[in-house]
Amino acid sequence: MLSPDRVSNSTHLAEAAADYDVVRRAIGHIRGHWREQPAIETIAEAAGVTPTELHHLFRRWAGITPKAFLQALTLDGARQLLRDSASVLDATYEVGLSGPGRLHDLFVTHEAMSPGEWKSGGEGLNIRFGFHPSPFGTAVVMATDRGLAGLALADAGKERAALADMKGRWPKATYVEDAAATAPLARRIFDPSQWRPEQPLRVVLIGTDWEVRVWEALLHIPMGRLATYSNIAGKVRSPAAARAVGAAVGKNPICFVVPCHRVVGKSGELTGYHWGLTRKRAMLGWEAGQVAAAA
Repeated sequence: MLSPDRVSNSTHLAEAAADYDVVRRAIGHIRGHWREQPAIETIAEAAGVTPTELHHLFRRWAGITPKAFLQALTLDGARQLLRDSASVLDATYEVGLSGPGRLHDLFVTHEAMSPGEWKSGGEGLNIRFGFHPSPFGTAVVMATDRGLAGLALADAGKERAALADMKGRWPKATYVEDAAATAPLARRIFDPSQWRPEQPLRVVLIGTDWEVRVWEALLHIPMGRLATYSNIAGKVRSPAAARAVGAAVGKNPICFVVPCHRVVGKSGELTGYHWGLTRKRAMLGWEAGQVAAAA
């Protein structure tokens, strides 16, 4: 029998998943009509709710108003955030993952599998997986005995396609559906009340040496901050390798936790995202709300 706290957390995540469906429609309308600067009433109509419902939904889902959410996603907002993030990012690299700006972040401890384990295509690796609600759609959570190994996100009806995408990364692994085993990980990932530095989330990175170096660099970007591909290239001591960094970022198998969504173009433009630009925008806006609420 689930404890009251676990039932409450599960209900909260299910509500957040339902909210995201409306948020996704709202962001989609804004993306298509941003030149017109649509009013909240117009956005609400496109999302299938009333303006009051949209306002309360954003307050519940992200902790901020729709207007504040949209301001966080403007190009000017991203450029300002990049300027503000530069010194914080440098300091975080100097002092490690508990550095400045991480007060309200998901805490992670990580290890990398050996190159041989990656080259084998995951042969001999047992991966449990489950489908769980999240603030950004359905989460496909994948775990080994050593920790979280994969995290994908999918819209309704596309869950199995997301699973197939993940399985293709380690085609020789053995996969077992076990939602009971992965549910605690989903709660740890998506419920900010469980983000505690003394209880870090265990993550195992499965990729090439280069990819792992890039993914480790991503873990240093605090919530509410942004970095560019060039920033990351400099941190992995390959300042001319921004394009190669972009390729490695695109192959990140643990979205959100290894925060590839916090990487943007040099101009501040949101660039491609494996799980969809609408979802990337939603993540950045949601995180802006978490930081604002905790300030």
